[in-house]
Amino acid sequence: MEDAKDRLGKRLKEKEKGEEDRYFAAKEREAIQRMKVRKARDVVKEALGHCPRCGASLKPITVHGVAVLQCPVDCGTWLDKGALQVVAQREHDSWLGRLFYSPKLEE
Repeated sequence: MEDAKDRLGKRLKEKEKGEEDRYFAAKEREAIQRMKVRKARDVVKEALGHCPRCGASLKPITVHGVAVLQCPVDCGTWLDKGALQVVAQREHDSWLGRLFYSPKLEE
């Protein structure tokens, strides 16, 4: 009779352990997702309006009707997604348009 009780007790403990593992795995996934979101927000806040190469404040300029940000130290010119879409639409048959409008690969 005790063997049946021992087996039942052992199975209950195994079930509790499995449920506990699933609970903590879900909590870890949620925490990782929150950290990813927070990291993405922090990077944008720190980098907003500054050159990624030298850290100087970017100056907004208009080139051929497209608003872009340019580094005053000549590190480069940066476009946001909207500006890139405007340029890609104008240059639909160029390499830039083909790159922008090519099918996206699944990650």
